[in-house]
Amino acid sequence: MSMHRYKIILVDDNMASLTMGRNMLKTFYEVYPAPSAEKMFEILKNISVDLILLDIDMPGMNGYDAIKKLKADERFVDIPVIFLTAKTDKDSELEGFDLGAMDYVSKPFSAPLLLKRIETQLLIVEQKKDLLESHKKLKEYAETLKSDVLEKTKEISELQSTVLTTVADLVEFRDKLTGGHIMRTQLYIKAMVDYMQRNGVLKEELAKWEMDLFLRSVQLHDVGKIGISDLILNKPGPLTKEEMCIMKTHVDIGVDAVEKIISSVGEHAFLNHALLVVGTHHEKWDGTGYPTGLKGKNIPLEGRLMAIADVYDALISARPYKEPMPPEKAGQIIEVGAGSHFDPELLEVFKQVKEEFAKIAAQVKP
Repeated sequence: MSMHRYKIILVDDNMASLTMGRNMLKTFYEVYPAPSAEKMFEILKNISVDLILLDIDMPGMNGYDAIKKLKADERFVDIPVIFLTAKTDKDSELEGFDLGAMDYVSKPFSAPLLLKRIETQLLIVEQKKDLLESHKKLKEYAETLKSDVLEKTKEISELQSTVLTTVADLVEFRDKLTGGHIMRTQLYIKAMVDYMQRNGVLKEELAKWEMDLFLRSVQLHDVGKIGISDLILNKPGPLTKEEMCIMKTHVDIGVDAVEKIISSVGEHAFLNHALLVVGTHHEKWDGTGYPTGLKGKNIPLEGRLMAIADVYDALISARPYKEPMPPEKAGQIIEVGAGSHFDPELLEVFKQVKEEFAKIAAQVKP
């Protein structure tokens, strides 16, 4: 217990008891005698005390009324009160405890008993202060830790974004015919999922996604093109049948790359999205796509969304062997693919945002 001298108010209308109690306690504590409850409140205006010894039977404001007033005032509510009383019935004690008293000492009181009761209550006060201080420090530590975790998470997220952008830029650098394709397709898909979230389209499935992670994963959809020869990737003309077969292997190459990452670092929402985007964006609703010929809703939603964005961008982009198609014409071709190439439900979404697609295409030039 702390070595400072605790301050105690002793309240008793009996002057003999007041004097005796003061003499008994002054060796150990700073004692402020008060002959009435009213005087006690005057003392409390000027002095912060650690404990109150309060007589119950007093003229004017008795001990019960005084403790009610103490506990109703936020300045005094935590000051422990020990009742001094000649009453010995259990009902009186219970009433005092119900009002907030910490202990009872019967009058006439013995010095050793009174001192021990006071010491016990002050020890409780000290322990409560220590507990509150520990709680405060723990809360401050938790807040600091939370801040550190958030900062570290932000750093990791920024690093992840940088690595993703670098990989995506590398793919685009090698595929010189598709400048801006990765950014445009990411923005197309964002336009679609934003509309879907606003209008409750496939809301149960989208609710399971960490949307930011999904949108980042879209950048990796053509990562497998890193493994395709430049002679095929940048051929200034249509591919032969054999060359097209080789080009199609970019899906398997991409899937293998993502799976190797998963085997090294473990399951992660971002990588799971990336695996589905990479592996299924060339599947078709009617089952005629590649690499596995998935059909209908057996194609993950990630792949069904990516298919629309990918084909649209191919249509509006220039190639050595074709002119860029106007957005209106590209939109018409996409809509014709409902139920064959594309998910009919997602085509309804596309119809609502195709003007936004056109704006993205105009803003993000090759």
